[in-house]
Amino acid sequence: MQMTVSLADYGVGNLHSIKKSLEGAGANVRVITDMKDLTDAKCIVFPGVGAFDKTMEKLQPYREKICNLLDSGIPAMGICVGAQILFESSTEGKENGLGFISGKVEMIKAKQIPHMGWNSVSSKDSLFNGTPDNFFYFAHSYCGNPLKKDSIIGTTEYEKQQIPTFFRQKNVYGCQFHPEKSSISGSVVIKNFIKFAEALQ
Repeated sequence: MQMTVSLADYGVGNLHSIKKSLEGAGANVRVITDMKDLTDAKCIVFPGVGAFDKTMEKLQPYREKICNLLDSGIPAMGICVGAQILFESSTEGKENGLGFISGKVEMIKAKQIPHMGWNSVSSKDSLFNGTPDNFFYFAHSYCGNPLKKDSIIGTTEYEKQQIPTFFRQKNVYGCQFHPEKSSISGSVVIKNFIKFAEALQ
């Protein structure tokens, strides 16, 4: 059965590339502009690019319902700031995050910020199965710091430190990198996510 993905359009970033990537992976994409429509979704993608508070602005009235839906086991993927809003809060802003992952989003402790361009992600998760390499595109100054370290399923070396860049809790993935901008490896990750989501139907 074809997976219908609800793509949250909360007014930040460009949805075109992620929508195209999801459709290329065989998904039927439903772009959601009214966030209350996420509360009955079967699969959600929270896209990236944007500021934490601006991203949470439209989601805030439905924060508890969305968090409960994720907790019930539906598949979801957050990308860049879409991964950051899975956490409780961020030092970037004042709004509460969705609070699905316990912990806080913090600024990367590095001389060169933002962390921009291609970098490797070290992970053994099945979403990386079949990728020709582990290089992905990044554009961020903040990253999640979960209280439960087993939520971290991938890390990236940046300025001689390991920063968490790939998360999973239940059936929800958080990618600090942009798979939709990461050539073949990114396409494989998205295809693997859609297969993962379809298997849960």
